[in-house]
Amino acid sequence: MRIANGVEMLELEAEAFGGKAVIHPTLLWDDKEAILIDTGMPGQYEQIISAMDRIGLSLDKLKAVILTHQDIDHIGNVPEIIKATKGSIEIFAHELDKPYIEGEISLIKTNPKSMAKILDSLPEDQSRIMREICENPPKAKIDTTLSDGQELPYFGGIKVLFTPGHTPGHISLYLKKSRVLVAADAMICIDGNLRGPVEQTTLDMDTAISSLDKFLIYDIESVICYHGGVCDNKVRIQLENIIRNL
Repeated sequence: MRIANGVEMLELEAEAFGGKAVIHPTLLWDDKEAILIDTGMPGQYEQIISAMDRIGLSLDKLKAVILTHQDIDHIGNVPEIIKATKGSIEIFAHELDKPYIEGEISLIKTNPKSMAKILDSLPEDQSRIMREICENPPKAKIDTTLSDGQELPYFGGIKVLFTPGHTPGHISLYLKKSRVLVAADAMICIDGNLRGPVEQTTLDMDTAISSLDKFLIYDIESVICYHGGVCDNKVRIQLENIIRNL
């Protein structure tokens, strides 16, 4: 779905842990290069390639992947992308989530111990597949770590907003040229309406709620939420209401 010139919200159908959902990585591009923000669940590589094909982008234009955090539905296809591009792309993430993504430390939420009850409740075939993912999650070397307030010199400027809470190293991204906020999992969207962090999947709710204040500094026209899609209706008013009521 085209959000702005050079900003495409992908719609990947995901099935995991007994449920189905649509998740929304973001693709940024111009005539010369492209950057992918988050990579979906393991097994969705072909969906990403198909989405790029539909807008006329070949994989050789992909120059970087920005990972907003360590969760499995965001890092799921990094190894496949690195392999397909022969390691020519740069991988970005915040330093606090880097050791998890690189496999030095087990993913906080998606490891066999933390997922034991859910895995045991699934049908045998689904449990086997998801257990394998938990035991052998995707891993990738982070080439460049990101910090709060940093601006990446691509597509008119990508501002890095450190928004911890959902994970220790969660980031959101503000696209200056299009005034689009890629919120990642800092918020969700339901029927075009913004909602705050999801308590069930957020490690530190107080920190996650405090992180939302950073969004008010920016002139935001549209918000892309990884879960729920785009919100472009009175964004600032919605943000203020969320922060006031949480």
